[in-house]
Amino acid sequence: MQFTTQTNRSFHQLKTPALFVGVFADGHLGQVAATLDSDGSLKKILKKEFKADIGATLVLRNLTDMAAERLVLVGLGNKDNYNANALMKAHSSIVEYLKQSSLNEGVSTLLEESATLGFVEAARFAARAVGTATYQYTTTLSKPVETVALKKLTFTCDKTNDKDVKLGLAQGQAIANGMNFTRQLGNLPANICTPTYLGEQAKALAKEFASIKAEVLDKKQIEALKMGSFLSVAAGSDQPPRFIVMQYSASGKTTKKSKQKPIVLVGKGVTFDTGGISLKPGLNMDEMKYDMCGAATVFGVIRTVAELGLQRDVVALIPATENMPSGHATKPGDVVTSMSGQTIEILNTDAEGRLILCDALTYAERFDPEVVIDVATLTGAIIISLGHINTGLFSNNDDLAQELLQAGKRAQDTAWHMPLEEAYQDRLKSNFADMANIGGAPGGSITAACFLSRFTKAYPWAHLDIAGTAWDSGPKKGASGRPVPLLVDFLLNKQ
Repeated sequence: MQFTTQTNRSFHQLKTPALFVGVFADGHLGQVAATLDSDGSLKKILKKEFKADIGATLVLRNLTDMAAERLVLVGLGNKDNYNANALMKAHSSIVEYLKQSSLNEGVSTLLEESATLGFVEAARFAARAVGTATYQYTTTLSKPVETVALKKLTFTCDKTNDKDVKLGLAQGQAIANGMNFTRQLGNLPANICTPTYLGEQAKALAKEFASIKAEVLDKKQIEALKMGSFLSVAAGSDQPPRFIVMQYSASGKTTKKSKQKPIVLVGKGVTFDTGGISLKPGLNMDEMKYDMCGAATVFGVIRTVAELGLQRDVVALIPATENMPSGHATKPGDVVTSMSGQTIEILNTDAEGRLILCDALTYAERFDPEVVIDVATLTGAIIISLGHINTGLFSNNDDLAQELLQAGKRAQDTAWHMPLEEAYQDRLKSNFADMANIGGAPGGSITAACFLSRFTKAYPWAHLDIAGTAWDSGPKKGASGRPVPLLVDFLLNKQ
């Protein structure tokens, strides 16, 4: 998909298979529609037959004095409530229309209606929406899906805004590429997307981008690091674990040492979670291939920052393993020693994400990070608290939490700040180890975060629980690509 700009805004003269023009639900024509409506016909159509709900389309053909083959009215909803989310939905519908009409290009004038948004932001949202709308999973289908490949979408804008629009389009395209990479990794079945496969993907990224250095540690190397907590989860699987380290260098040279403290991202990479000996119910267990969406998110973010040439060093850490029941599997009641030296009584082997993350969080100390952010499909309890709308955000640093919350709002990828109070720590007491790995059902997502906080004393840290936002169930089942936009926005503002 190629994004271009058109600063010649003689809309009647634009030659294109489809000219997309925004209109509002309350009877108001958009700026471009008003320019084109010399005889008042569009105003009549808007009042009588087109409600202009967000993303709705109406096709007009054979219009006089129009070089475009067709004029497509795109609903933008209520004018007073028009925002970035409406802009994205409208551009998603543009892609859907082009696909259904077997067209491979068109012209969007919708950025002309973005008075409430800056042009960089509006273009970023538009390109992100278009890029993610073109994603289609086909990897394990026996026959190729017949579809028209979209080649080019042009955006009209004023000459004075052309530079900003181009910058926003480049950013949005990179974010969409990162989100689609995340979605692809999440959607792959667990017999393909194994810990070994994730390691191979890290090496492939390093080969594609000179600014990325990848190191993939095998089981013996993980044992040498004394990551006993991580290895306890891997014990029951025939798939060997991998500890993946990706370092993105802002200088573009992975051999050059930077004086800048890096931002470290940690992603939970449980490529399939049966629950181990604490076996999950069979219903919907297929969706546990998505238990590595934290890792997939980190992959997507690293890909995006490399494509953008972000002026900030970023490190990605991914502990990758399956969680399987077998004669070798860790048992409830077992006590293991983490890399930090702290001991853990494993009361439930299905609370495994925190067991692999805690060792990665300890490993993060060697980078002397400015901040560390972990991303994990950690608890079903967060879905009870927040549903599938907001990602759960926990942090030991209020300033970091606020930065992430604001990034989520700007990116339309929202999070909600959850408590992390000392009183909750008591629920992790154990008679046989320094801590238990669960604290009971009440406040389950909070006590899980409390567990992780015990391994993050050396740096500002935040935890994103994405169990409710990483994928969609039902007829539209698939990975969502969240929270790649939130994290990329955060990083863009840390340059």
